[in-house]
Amino acid sequence: MANHKSAEKRIRTTKTKRSQNRYQGRTVRNAVKKLRETEESAVIAKDLPNVVAQIDKLAKKNVIHKNKASNLKSKLMRKANAASSSSTPA
Repeated sequence: MANHKSAEKRIRTTKTKRSQNRYQGRTVRNAVKKLRETEESAVIAKDLPNVVAQIDKLAKKNVIHKNKASNLKSKLMRKANAASSSSTPA
């Protein structure tokens, strides 16, 4: 148990931040998974900027590591580029 008032407050704020970080992290993981599973280039082009912005926010707040954010964005961009090039008639 906490012995100081400040320690009690730190426990409360840590609990709140942890739950927010877990929620936001889960939301982004679901968005990335949904984007990876879709095959339609129109949907990918529409959703990609929002997902990339969410990933950047998590990296900025140190919920995920900046290199992990870069890797996620890179893989999503490659998928988006492949989908857009394959949907273009030759």
